This record gives sequence, C-alpha cells and structure tokens, in this order.
Amino acid sequence: MGLPEWDEESASGVKPFPGRPPLSDTPDAPGAGAGRKGLRSGALGLFSSVVIGMASTAPAYSLAATLGLIVAAVGRQAPIITMLAFIPMLLIAYAYRELNASYADCGTTFAWATRAFGPRAGWLGGWGIIVADIIVMANLAEIAGIYTFRLLGYDALAEHRVWTTLVGVVWIGVMTAICYVGIEISAAVQCGLLLIEVAVLLLFAVTALVRAYTSGPETAIHVSASWFNPFDVPSTKALTAGILAAVFIYWGWDTAVTVNEETAESTRIPGRAAVISTVLLLITYALVATSVQAFAGVGTSGIGLGNRNNADDVLSGLGSAVFGSHDLGLFLAKLLILMVLTSSAASTQTTILPLARTVFSMAAHKALPSRFARVHRRFLTPTWSTVGMGLASIAFLVLLTVISHDFLADSIGSIGLAIAFYYGLTGFACVWYHRRALTHSSRDLLFKGLLPGLGGLVMLCLFCYAAFGVYADPGYGRTSIDLPIIGRTGGVTVVGIGALLIGVVLMLIVTHEHTTALKLQRSLLPDRLPPQNAVELASRYVPADSRTGVGGDWFDAIPLSGTRVGLVVGEAIGHGLRAAAAMGRLRMAVRVLARLDLAPDELLFRLDDVVRQAAREETPKHGAPGAAGRKPADKAVLGVSCLFAVYDPVSGRCTMARAGHPMAAVLRPDSDIATYPELPAGPPLGVGGLPYESTELQLPPGSLVALFTDGLAQTADGPDNGLGLLAETLAKHRYALEELCDRAAAALLPGPTNDDATLLLVRTRMLAEDQVTVWELPPDPAMVADARNASAEQLGAWGLGDLAFTTELIVSELVTNAIRYATGPIHVRLIRDQTLICEVSDTGHTSPHLRHAETDDEGGRGLFIIAQMAQQWGTRYTATGKTIWVEQSLPS
Repeated sequence: MGLPEWDEESASGVKPFPGRPPLSDTPDAPGAGAGRKGLRSGALGLFSSVVIGMASTAPAYSLAATLGLIVAAVGRQAPIITMLAFIPMLLIAYAYRELNASYADCGTTFAWATRAFGPRAGWLGGWGIIVADIIVMANLAEIAGIYTFRLLGYDALAEHRVWTTLVGVVWIGVMTAICYVGIEISAAVQCGLLLIEVAVLLLFAVTALVRAYTSGPETAIHVSASWFNPFDVPSTKALTAGILAAVFIYWGWDTAVTVNEETAESTRIPGRAAVISTVLLLITYALVATSVQAFAGVGTSGIGLGNRNNADDVLSGLGSAVFGSHDLGLFLAKLLILMVLTSSAASTQTTILPLARTVFSMAAHKALPSRFARVHRRFLTPTWSTVGMGLASIAFLVLLTVISHDFLADSIGSIGLAIAFYYGLTGFACVWYHRRALTHSSRDLLFKGLLPGLGGLVMLCLFCYAAFGVYADPGYGRTSIDLPIIGRTGGVTVVGIGALLIGVVLMLIVTHEHTTALKLQRSLLPDRLPPQNAVELASRYVPADSRTGVGGDWFDAIPLSGTRVGLVVGEAIGHGLRAAAAMGRLRMAVRVLARLDLAPDELLFRLDDVVRQAAREETPKHGAPGAAGRKPADKAVLGVSCLFAVYDPVSGRCTMARAGHPMAAVLRPDSDIATYPELPAGPPLGVGGLPYESTELQLPPGSLVALFTDGLAQTADGPDNGLGLLAETLAKHRYALEELCDRAAAALLPGPTNDDATLLLVRTRMLAEDQVTVWELPPDPAMVADARNASAEQLGAWGLGDLAFTTELIVSELVTNAIRYATGPIHVRLIRDQTLICEVSDTGHTSPHLRHAETDDEGGRGLFIIAQMAQQWGTRYTATGKTIWVEQSLPS
C-alpha cells in the first residue's frame, strides 16, 4: 500500500520534523507557496524595485534600436506613438499589481495563470517568459559585445561575429555570477548602471533639444503640436505598425514583480514599483523621442531618423553631432556609447532575475525538474535555475551565431510574440482570478476587471496582427521559410509561433501527471453522497491549481447500524498520483473499519496501525531489487490526517475524534454564531505519539456541522481569517446546504488554491419518538415470549404486520442467546426507518459467529436462519457490552 510523502518539497505547507540534517549546500525550496520558497525576504525596498523595473527595459538601447523603426512607420508622430504604447503596458501593470496583491509568487504569470486557468495555461505562460528572456539575453549579450569594442575603439572587432559573441558570453557569465551571489548585490549594481544610463540619456536629450532651437543642424525641426496628434498618422496600418514597434520598448518592468518574494511588503511594493516604473519610462521615452526628433529630423539621409542605415542604432550616430567634435564632445560621445553598453549589460542582468525565478517557481511547483528549485544556503538565491538559464542563454547565442546570424536577428524579432502572449494571458488571468470579487466595489471592477481585461485584449490583438500579418510577410525580416500548405512565411513568425508550439508539446508531457492524478482523485471520491435519514449532506472538493496540487484530500458519509452515519474528512500529505492513490486506499480502509461499528478513537487507532503496516511493507530492504533510489518509509507516510465522527439520530449525540489538523465547526439551530469544538488533537496517522481521544456533543435537530481540511481555511489570508470567514458563512445556516457550500467556496476560495480544500456540511435530524421503541427485560427465559408479543404488537401499530413472523423469530433467537450467554439486563430496540431494525443489547462481550451446523449439532442454526431472512446483520460493542442488530427491508 503506497502512501503519500511527507516532503519539504510539498506545497501543503507542512513543516518537516526538526533536527533533520541538511542534505546539501543547496537545498530544495522548502515549499511551493508564495513566500515559502526560501529566498531572502525583505531584501529590496520600493526604490530598488523601481530601479530593477526600469533597468530591465534597457531604456537607452530600446530607444536606440526602436526609434528609427517607429519614425519609418509613422513619421513625425513618433513621440505620441511612444506615449500611446504606454497605455497597454499600464493596463497590464495594473493586472500585475492586483494579482501580486492576491498572490505574491515569483513565478508571476506561471503561478497566476495556473491558479486562474489550470496548470496547462500556467505552464504555457511560464514558457512564454522563458522563451522571451532567453532570446533577448542572447541579443543583449551580442549588443554588449559590440559596444564594448566600440567603447575601446576597436570598431573592426565590433563587426566580427566571433569576437562579439565571445565577449557576449563573458557578459552573460559576469551578470549570471552577480545574480548568483545575492539579490542585494544585483540591486546595487543596477543602481549604479541605471544612474549612468539615465544621467547620460537626460543630458543627451536636453542638449539635443537646446541645440535644435539654437545651433542645430539643417535637419533640425521645431517641436509641433501635430507630433502629439495620433490622427495625423497617414493610415491605420501605419499607426498599428508604429505601436507594435513601440509597445515593446516598455517590456521588462515586470521584473520588479518577479522579485516580489525578496521584497519587503511583497504583496504591495512590487505592484506599486511596476506601475511607477512604467510611468517613469513614459516620461523618459517621451522626452528623448521628442528631443532627438527635433534635433535630427525625420529625413531619410544623413542623421535623419528615417535613414534606414541608422535604424539599428540611431543614438550612437548622433553622439558627435549633438555633443560636437571637440575634446569634451568626444568624451561625451564615448559616454553615449558607454550608456548603451551599460543599458544592455544592466538589462542582461535583470533579464536573468525573472528568468531564473520563473524557472525556480515552476520547479518548486513540480512543473520542471526539482533540481531547479535549489536555493543557496548562504546567498539565498536560486542556484540551478540561475546558472542553468545563464548556460541556456549562452548556448542559444552560440548556436544561432554559428548557424545563421540572420536567423538570430529574426529570433530577436519574434520576442514580441512571446511578450504579447504572456502579458495578454496575465491580463485575462487577473479578470478570471478575481471574477467573484468584481462586484464588491467600483474599484475592484475597474482595477481587477476592466483595465486588465482591456490590456489582455490589446495584447491579443497585437499578437494576432503581428504573427499573422506583419511578421508573416515573407519580405519581413531576414529569412523566410516555405511551410507545407501555408506557403512561404516570414522567419519571425515561424520562430515565434514555433517556439510557443514547442511549449505546447512540452506542456502536454509535463502536465500529464496532473491530469491523470486529478482524474484518479475524482474517480475515487463519491460522485454524490447517498441520502441519509439521519442527516442532510452537501460537500465540495476543490483541487489545488498547480501540477503539484492534486493531492490526497477526501470526504465520505458512511451509513452505519442503528440509523447512525459516519462522517469523515481526511488528507493524505503529498501530491500527484501517489497521494491520490493513497487517498483512495485510506478511504476504503476507513469504510471497512467504520462498518465494524468502532468508536471514532478506536477507528483512528486501527487506521494508524494500517498506515504503520503499509510503511513497514514499503521500507526498502538493503540489497533488495529496486531498493536503490526509493525513499525511506518515514518520508513516505508521515502526516496523514483524518477527522471521523459518528452521529446517532436516535439520541442526537455526535462523537468525534481526529488525527492531525482537520477541524469541525458547529452551529446550533437557535444560534447565529458558529463555534469550533475543542477536539483533542491526536498525532497524524503513522507518526505515533499520544492516543486518540473522542469528544461527544449533544446536537439538537437542525444543527449545522462543517467538517473541513486545513486547505479551506489557509487559503484566505491565513487560517485565523479563514475560520472567521467560514463562521460568517455558516451564520446564514437557514440557506440550503448546497447554497451554503457555494457561499463558503466563494468566500474562502475566491481564486484557485495552493492546497486541496474539502468541505462537508451536515444538517442533523432526529427520529421521531414513534419511530423507536425500547424494552428492558430481565435475564429470565420466560421473558422471551413477552419480547415476541411486544414486538408483534408494535409492528401492528406501525402497519408492518407482514414482518411480524420473521421479526418474532429474530427477537426470540437473539433474546434467547443473550439470556443463555450473558448476564444482567437485556434491552430490545425496534427502529422504523428506511428499514426495520431490531437490536438486542446485553452485557456480554462475545460476538456470535455464523457457521454451518452439522446434522448432529444441537445448536448453531438460529443465527444462520436469521442471516437468511435479514437484509444485513452485525455486532457493535459498547461501553457496557455489545449489541446485535438485524435489518429487514420494509414491504413495498
């Protein structure tokens, strides 16, 4: 019997036992939940987050490489186009802010899309980030290599692909090392690099604007209001092409949110930093675009921004023209080259940060191999994910440089598709994640619904227009490929769409276990709870959202003898197929033990023994086949939790016992305040320790009982707040149970969950007095006839005369056996419910056994005859003896 793992890698939030020795210098993330992965929390503040958000966009290089393309598309309206491109980014920034406030996970789009749409959508969102970041890392490293040689005056080497690639590899290595040794060092380096970049960029912009009005070149033009009128753009196609080129110069600010788990006030500051950084970028881009256009003009020759020969880098060529050719001018021109170099270098480093943390989060959630979830013990930074992604970027740069430099250029152009994909997915995820909260206030509707949804739609339109319009043109870019059926297609579209399609294939492979585990989990849980006369029932099971999440939570309602009902919720620690299968076995074990009519504490004791036995059977023996690589049993079974309750509708008593942390809430029919009974906390099953104890509650009819696992309460900003929300929901106990379940799920699980959550709602009933009859008899053989006569009389009163003969026979046999083998008074009880139940209780502790009597045996036939006439029968033990019960079907 395989059972789930008690594992530090589990997303359940269960802590490992203290005293366990460390396994390595780079342990796995201790948990998958937000803020529980072991990164250095509180290392960054608002200023550092804004710096990282701005530096990631590489403002100087983005303008240098894009401004010429924007001018070529829209002419003099380039300034307003750079400003309009800010709008969709601001909309997506609001989506990041709201999602981060709800769930601050360094996986950002991966984690949020997983919680909103499921693990497949989340995996694709993470893959979009990986694709975009690896491609841009290769591009930035090459740019850094080129400008390193230009700064040093080796212009010939700047045109040599091998040398620029080698220096680019060095830059990736240096920036990867900085990211490896600590987030504080990374932030300090960014502050220095961004200071140089922004200072030179502002000096350049102000000087260019002043010279445009004083001693500018012939190409200089004065700033005009028409530059800021988008309706002066020649055509809609030109407007769309310009925005498509401009929108991605803002890309990168989301790094400020990616480092949320290392930021103080992780649910507030990263979101604010994202919005602030995009606004500062808007101001910077609008100023520089206006100043440069005023100085250089939009001509197609010389230093004009429309000159296609300068489209790849419009700033470097303007250095000597703006600053002059004297000594200070030459120095400032070199400083301009340094600015582009520091811009690409800073962006290289800040691209590693989100790339490594996205991979790290995916590994912590088991969406990638767990090695990528390792954390350095000293630096508290991701180890394998940082180094691994640095190596992947180096490999991509070298491979594409060797294969085709044109292909590398087109792969860089395809970044826009990956960006539009995961930004758009984030916008839609924000709307769907908060869908139940949109009606709470006008603010929620605006910032959690309308703005992110609009941003997602804009990104979707840009993606479709670029992928199937602009980039698909065979004349666009440097390469084109002849595809079957489709025909010749631009290389940018082929690379961009192809990279995302590779992610689809990998997603199907990676999420296969989650899908299988969820199907297994669903198949092992009851489709619907069988109706019970003793109680009214309703239930909800909400699986966790991530690939790790489908686990071992279960619930059940088990009919017992004497119209009683057994109620159970439980959780097998662990996730995936192993936990789901273990849950199924545990559920069956509980049903079997419950049918023995054991008391709740006794049942948990027996179930604990089952778990321990499974652990012993699973422990690999030294040298046994397959023992290598298997986990020891102490990690495979620890932590199974269960709450078992038995409700008796005759007496109104409910007896509960628990192992681990499942809880119960009770609300009486004459009260609007839910209480949480003090249940003795027994140890998790398989752990050992104190014995289990039962608690007995007297519940009037109409009482509401809620049994639930800890995942239900922990999802609502901590267990205390979760328990409060549940109590508020249960206070509306006059609603139907199904509606109460829906309300509880909406209040406590407003979005997808990081852990399985199970809720079982029970409304108690009691049998009417005329449905139960009890007689007490002395242990006298003469009382057998009285018991028969009383039973026949009661059946006549109930209109069940057809069952009189068989019931008299059953009563006669059971009472006779009680008088013969036990001492003390005998109790006979008849219950008319869905069946007719006859119970005979005595002080004996010996249970009769059904057997085939031989022809010469004097006894042993009575119980056999009863078994043939009864629907079912059995024995349950009580504190004073035992009860033998027999059920008969009622006549139709």
